[in-house]
Order: sequence, then C-alpha cells, then structure tokens
Amino acid sequence: MIHLLLAAIYLAFVGLGLPDGLLGAAWPAMRADAAFRGFGGGTPPLSHSGIVFAIIAICTVVSALQSDRTTKRFGAARVTAFSTALAAVALFGFAQCRSMAGLCLWAVPYGLAAGAIDAALNNYVALHFASRHMSWLHCMWGVGATAGPYVMGAALTRGAPWQRGYLLVGCAQVLVAAAVFASLPLWRRAEGASGAPAEAPAEAARRPLRLAEILRIPGARAILLCFFCYCAIEQTAGLWAATFLAHRGVSPERAAFYASMVYLGITLGRGIGGFATFRWNDDQMLRIGEGIVVAGLALVGAAALAPAVPSGVACAGFVVAGFGCAPVYPSIIHSTPAHFGADKSQAIIGVQMAFAYLGTTAMPPLFGVLARHVTPALLPLYLLALLILMAALYERVVRVTAQSAPSPQQESKT
Repeated sequence: MIHLLLAAIYLAFVGLGLPDGLLGAAWPAMRADAAFRGFGGGTPPLSHSGIVFAIIAICTVVSALQSDRTTKRFGAARVTAFSTALAAVALFGFAQCRSMAGLCLWAVPYGLAAGAIDAALNNYVALHFASRHMSWLHCMWGVGATAGPYVMGAALTRGAPWQRGYLLVGCAQVLVAAAVFASLPLWRRAEGASGAPAEAPAEAARRPLRLAEILRIPGARAILLCFFCYCAIEQTAGLWAATFLAHRGVSPERAAFYASMVYLGITLGRGIGGFATFRWNDDQMLRIGEGIVVAGLALVGAAALAPAVPSGVACAGFVVAGFGCAPVYPSIIHSTPAHFGADKSQAIIGVQMAFAYLGTTAMPPLFGVLARHVTPALLPLYLLALLILMAALYERVVRVTAQSAPSPQQESKT
C-alpha cells in the first residue's frame, strides 16, 4: 500500500513540474502566431511573458501562505487532488488562448494550484517519509520540468501550433489528477496506520497560525530567508548561466546547452542524493551540497577572472554547482518538522514556499541590472554572496532550534 501511495505522490510532483517550462518554450511561437494578440492588439513585446510569470508567482505566493488553513480544513490528499485537477483545467485554458489577456486570466488558477500542491505535498512527505523520499520527490519535479518543454518542442517541430503542446501536457495532467484521486483511500489508510505523526491530535485541535505568529517562532525568520537565498541561487544560475558563458566567448548554442546542465545536475543530484541520505542526515546533506556549490562556483570564478582559463571550465563549474544545489531544497523542507515541530511544519513550509517564489522572482532581475550596468562576469560572486548568507542563516536555525527534541515521527518514517 505504501509503495502505491508513494507512486501517486511522485506522480503528482511530476505533474507539478510539467507546466513550469511551457511558457518559456512556447513564447517565441506565440509571438510569431498571427492570430495571437497582445494587450494593444498587435504582436506582444518580448518582455510581456514576464507579466504572465509574475501573475503565476503572485498567485503561488498567496496560495502557499494559505496552505496551513486549507490543508488543515481539507487534508493534504484532497488539496493535492483538487489542485492537480485545477492545474489541468488551467492548462486547457492556456491551450484555447488567443491573447495576452487570456494568458493572464488562466495564470491565476494555475498559480493557485501550484502553490497549494507544493506546500501540501512537501509537508506531507516531510512528516510521513524518510529524507530519501523528499530528495526523490524533487527529482520527480525535475523530470516533469524537463519533459514539459520537450513535449512543446516536439509539437512545434512537427508543425503543430503551440496550443497543441499545452493540450498534450493538459491531457497528461488529467491522467496525473485521476491517479491522485484514485489514491485517496491509500492516504486515509496510511494516516490511520503507523504512519500518522504522534502530534496529529494536537495538530487537529490547533487553529491555523497567522503570518505574524509564524514570524515570531524562534528560528522561523532565519529559515525563511535561508530558503529565499537558495531559490535565488538556483533561479539566477539557471537564468544567467548562458549569458555569462556567451560573455566568455562561448557560442550561443553551446552556452544554452551548458546552462540547461544546471537543471540536469540538480535532477541527477536529487536522484543520487536519495541514496546518500541512508548515511547522512538533512543537516549534513545540506552542508555537503553547499561545499559542492562552492567548488562549482570556484571553477566559474576562475574562468571569469582569468581569460586564459578555457571556457569549458566554466561550463563544468555550472554542472557541478547544479549538482551541489540538489540536496539543499529537499533537506531544508524535510528538516522543518524536526526543527520546529510537526504541529507547526505546515504553516512554516507554506511560508517557505512563498519566500521561495519571492526569491526566484526578485533576485534574478537584480543580477540582470548588475550585468547590464557592470558586467555578467559578476555572476559567480553574486551567487557566492547568496550562498554564504544562506549557510549562515541555516546554521543559525540549527543553533536556535537545538534545544527542541526531534519529533517522534522522525524515528518511524518509511
């Protein structure tokens, strides 16, 4: 039974990742589509995809901040099932769009669904399953995030309109939603058996925590800012690696390929990291990841400082940095119940998801300003500064919460 439930949870996270890269992959084809209209009636400017991304991010933040309330009322299983179905509806909506206004409209339910799934599933796995499953869960997101743009690219290559790519991914999302709905009895049986956390009665009795109350929890502000920094590192590296490499003289095609290796490194690292958790705990995995990221940034920095260093060193550095990023996100999430208690974990993880999207939204554009007015060669230094701040914040969390005993369920996870 538990393996079937895990399969459904993994599949839900594949579904979460599937649409993430679709807009970026489809945007050039949208702009070239004579039937697609911008806000003024003509071809939308290149930058207008950022409006859709911003709406998705804002709605995701709103949904994540409400996750403690919604998950407490409906349960993680039903929140995941209905949100996955809502995401499928939004994808079919995207597939029917003929204007920027339509894209912005359907971005709202998609963002709300993504935030709900992210927060509910991360907390459920952190409470009920061992660290390896958290790592593999986020590996499944990487599988989905890689597959979505591939489906869109395959549709466009065969001469189909961009709407076909959204339609195909929407159909896949329907299958994911059907699998999650079919698994609902498994969630109830798992929670009714030995998998339920010891704090469940207290959790059921308490009211949802307000944001101000969450921020007053010792160590909460540090873990939220830590998560902000990590997601800023991941997104900034993925977005600006190609520009950095092109600045170093790498051809645009090769630069784009090696920039994508950041995400491949993350996905492979999370798959391998699941096995590493048999030996190391969450705190140790995070520190190991930080060390690998430093090694990767050292390679990138060497290429930035010394023109004689081959550009291949910088390319390898981004792959290594991506591999080092792999255990950080899962380790922070999975350690949240141990640091703060299972009764507070859903509230804190929901706000963590909100800070994650704030980091991915705010910090890459800030580097864009530096790259434009100074030089793209500052990228490794920018990422290193964020990494140092993240490491200091996490160590503060460890110190502040050291007096709290580990939650009982930490010893009995599957």
